[in-house]
Amino acid sequence: MKRLTPALLSPLFLGLLFSGAASAAELTLVNFGGANGNAQKVAYVEPFQKSTGTKVVTAEFNGELAKVKAMVEAKKVSWDVVEIDGGDLTRACDDGLIEKLDLAKTIKKDDYIPEATVSECGMGAFVWSTVLAYNADKLKTAPTGWADFWDTKKYPGKRGMKKSAQYNLEFALMADGVPTKDVYKVLATKEGVDRAFKKLDQLKPNIQWWDAGALPAQFLASGDVVMANAYNGRIDAAQREGKNLKVVWTGSVYTLDYWVIPKGSPNKALAEKFINFVSQPENQKVYANNIAYGPVSKGALKMLDAKTLGNLPTSPANAKDAVQLSLQFWTDHGEELEQRFAAWIAK
Repeated sequence: MKRLTPALLSPLFLGLLFSGAASAAELTLVNFGGANGNAQKVAYVEPFQKSTGTKVVTAEFNGELAKVKAMVEAKKVSWDVVEIDGGDLTRACDDGLIEKLDLAKTIKKDDYIPEATVSECGMGAFVWSTVLAYNADKLKTAPTGWADFWDTKKYPGKRGMKKSAQYNLEFALMADGVPTKDVYKVLATKEGVDRAFKKLDQLKPNIQWWDAGALPAQFLASGDVVMANAYNGRIDAAQREGKNLKVVWTGSVYTLDYWVIPKGSPNKALAEKFINFVSQPENQKVYANNIAYGPVSKGALKMLDAKTLGNLPTSPANAKDAVQLSLQFWTDHGEELEQRFAAWIAK
């Protein structure tokens, strides 16, 4: 956000400022960048700038709430709208790091999927999935689920996996035969957690870890791995570049990202205006046409053609055997499980 320097605090400048002749308002938007950031630029940032005259400055981060916390505690908040992972929403709200939103006058809950409006501190941005992905040019037989992901005899080669307990424990249980509807019921027990780690033991020598969203598609395209768990939007971006990567939706784990406003943003009203703008169905339709993340607007889903809808986590066919990431489970058990996972990797 643009700061006022002493040189700009002259009577002449202040007179221009309060007379409305100063530069237009400015909004700082922070997201995860990549293909998602590009889609937001086309669907949201550029149209918002055009329709309001507001300059939108974009920045990228990796979801570090510590950065938001540092700004809030120092009372030097320079971010206005931030896209955060759904797993961080409750914690950020409870810790007083983000504003409570006053969107009721402009947003009707019934117009959105239920998960989008569950918190008074955030508005759902989109639905995304972590999926099984593979390179169709390199596999003669297509895998059908996580059991195939673990089958190194039928599908020899490395597997790309995100370096975290979250998702991998769910995938391990599904590979071991647990139905999607029972994943968290099993994972909620000590025996279930042990079962998941035992299943991971089987695959450990064949794992190539990743910690950045762009890497799975790169690993697959180069042949470094034969399969990978990956963000579906990153695979979609690679497909748009001509790479013959495919997605297996069975056993995918989906969740939402949310729009939030850091506590103390000097532009809260403008930030809420932006969130309202990007939540409109016609804008979310443009977004979904540029990246395969599902709109939270029911109206936007109705506007999409069958081909586009078929690539989204929210399409009926893709969602029928998927698992919704349990934010409550990972809030309650995430710290201990991630510590155990880190120790397991280090062995």
